[in-house]
Amino acid sequence: MTISSDQYGNTDMAALKGDILEWCNELGFSQVGVSDIDLKGAEARLGRWLADRFHGSMHYMERHGTKRSRPEELVPGTVRVLAVRMDYLPESQDTAKALLEHESRAYVSRYALGRDYHKVLRGRLRELARRIEERVGDFGYRVFVDSAPVLEKAIAEKAGLGWIGKHTNLIDRDSGSWFFLGELYTDLPLPTDEPEVSHCGTCTACIDVCPTDAIVAPYVLDARRCISYLTIESREPIPVEFRKAIGNRIYGCDDCQLFCPWNKFAQQTREPDFAPRHGLDDAQLVDLFAWDEATWLARTEGSAIRRIGFEQWLRNIAIALGNAKSTPELVAALKSRQHGSSGLLAEHIEWALAQHENRAETTR
Repeated sequence: MTISSDQYGNTDMAALKGDILEWCNELGFSQVGVSDIDLKGAEARLGRWLADRFHGSMHYMERHGTKRSRPEELVPGTVRVLAVRMDYLPESQDTAKALLEHESRAYVSRYALGRDYHKVLRGRLRELARRIEERVGDFGYRVFVDSAPVLEKAIAEKAGLGWIGKHTNLIDRDSGSWFFLGELYTDLPLPTDEPEVSHCGTCTACIDVCPTDAIVAPYVLDARRCISYLTIESREPIPVEFRKAIGNRIYGCDDCQLFCPWNKFAQQTREPDFAPRHGLDDAQLVDLFAWDEATWLARTEGSAIRRIGFEQWLRNIAIALGNAKSTPELVAALKSRQHGSSGLLAEHIEWALAQHENRAETTR
C-alpha cells in the first residue's frame, strides 16, 4: 500500500524514529538504522559481479532489472528503508572451530541450527509495522527478509549497521558479523543514519582462511567456489576440485566469520528461536546419513535447512563421509545407499568410497 508522504506533514519524524528504536529493542532486534534509497554505488558493483558470472546458477540475482538496487522501483512510494539486525551466534566460536577438527561429525553453518530466521525476523518486522501504524495510521510499507530482490547488505551499510567486509559480509565494530538482516521499505520520511566506514584495514584473515579460495579479491566473492553456494545453492554435482576442501561442512561454511578478528567482540544470541535443534550442532555424520526422508522432514521442520531437499542433504553428507577417517561403520553407511540412489547421490557416494579405498591401498 502506498500513501502520499504529504499525509505525514504533522508527524514528528525524529520522535517517531525514537519510538521505533525503542520498539525494535523490545522486539529483540540488536540494532536498527534508517537508509535513504540511493544505492548507485552498490548497483555498479552488482553489475560488475554479474558480468563476471560470479553468481553461478543463482539466476535470480540477475532477474528483476534494477528493482534490486532501486527500492522505489520494487515498492513504489518508498523513500526510506528501516534496516534491522538480529544476532544469532548460538555458541562460542571456539566450540564451532573445534568441530571443524572432528571429521566424523557434521558441521552445519551456525545460522541454520535453530528456527528459520526468515520466519523469526519477518514476524517481528510485521509487529514493528503494526506499532508504527498505531502511531501514524495507515502508511506504505513492505517487509523483506532475504525474500525479494533487495540489496540488504548495501542498505544496512548505508543505515549505519556496519560495513561490508572483504568477505562481503556485514561487520559491526562492536558486535562482529554473526547476525541476520531484515528490511522494512516505507514511505515515511524518517531521518537517516550515517553510513559506517570500513575498518578492515590491511587484514586478509578471511581471504587467507577460505578453504576454496572463493574470495578472489578483497570485497569480491566468486560464489561458484564458495562452500555455502556449493552445499546450499547448487543443485548440481559438486566439482571434484572442491570436495576435499569441504571437509565436514554439510550445510554452509562459517570460516570467514570464525577467523575474522572483529568477531572477538561477538556475543552469543539471547534469542531462544536460534538455539540448536535436534543435536545438529554436534551430530555424527553416519547418524545423519542414516535418516530416511520422513525423519529428515520431521527434524528440519521450521529450519532453513529444509530448502535444500533430502537428496542434496545426502549428497553433502556423502562428501563429508569421504573426507572422514575410514572406519568399518562409515564405509558400511556409504555402501548402504550405494544402490538405488539417484544419479546425483550415487556419484558422490562412489567418490567417497574411492577416497577410503585409496587410503586403504596406501597403508598396505
